[in-house]
Amino acid sequence: MDLQLLPVLRAGQSEQHVSGFTYTYSVYQAEYSRNLLFRSGATMERVFAAIIDRTRARIDVPVLKTLFGFKARPHRDRKGGPPRLAAVTETPAYDLTVFKLHFGKLTLKAYTKGEHVLRFEAITHNTSDLRTGRMLDRFCEIVTALAGMLDRLLTVCDCVHASFADDHTLDQLPQPAYLGATRLGGIDINQPRARAALSAALSLAACPAGFTAADFTTKVQAITGDTGYTARQGAYDIRKLRAKNLITPKPRSRRYLTPPDAVRTIAGILILHDQVLIPCLAGIRAPELTPAASQPHPADQHYENLRNQMRALLHDCGLAAA
Repeated sequence: MDLQLLPVLRAGQSEQHVSGFTYTYSVYQAEYSRNLLFRSGATMERVFAAIIDRTRARIDVPVLKTLFGFKARPHRDRKGGPPRLAAVTETPAYDLTVFKLHFGKLTLKAYTKGEHVLRFEAITHNTSDLRTGRMLDRFCEIVTALAGMLDRLLTVCDCVHASFADDHTLDQLPQPAYLGATRLGGIDINQPRARAALSAALSLAACPAGFTAADFTTKVQAITGDTGYTARQGAYDIRKLRAKNLITPKPRSRRYLTPPDAVRTIAGILILHDQVLIPCLAGIRAPELTPAASQPHPADQHYENLRNQMRALLHDCGLAAA
């Protein structure tokens, strides 16, 4: 260092001491990740493909933007606008599949890294969204919040991947229930509005900070395409879901959470209705009337076997399947 600069530096330090001016350090962006190691790369690909296939249709917020294709760099809107809230699955040119969930300035991400590593990440692009503070002494709280985000994502993926719904649930769901002293109607999965409410609660289950009634209403409108679905109807459906313990209020907040057991139950109910009952009943016709799939899925053969057995069962029961 030039000796001529020493008096200047000392003068600056003395002035800083007199004025009380100090420097502080803040954390504006942070990332927390977990790596799952596999002995076999093929096993890792099968596991990750199953996670994407079974969760993308359930926790997309609000729509799957890119599916197994090339994704260009998104245009940045410098004029501002609503927070980004979307699910993205992308495959770059080097055959790397990336699954993302965006919640404003918070991102949950999963991708394969190398031949034997499956990585899950929680990213905050601005720590203000975590509401933990951004000073350096809050670094532990920031990391804890990111770890909680990642735990919730993995829990939701696990519950959706292995859902469950017993006959007791299917019997009790349409029955009236009580929220406090208020009697509320049941949830009839044969009604489109009820299914949309269940789908909204499931789709918003991965929200790091929970979801508001406005988020729920917007999600139902996106699912049904009905802009006439009002906030009052959304609040009523939330109360019905609360009465069935399918969503719970977040303590000291106006937000709601979908518990893991409820995620498993809702996913099971929707899978039974959308992927078992409807396809089977729609396909129980004469084989020559059922069109063949141009690109058959491995599940198509299971559907065909089940439809053949259902035709025989309905015939023995005396129920026409035309």
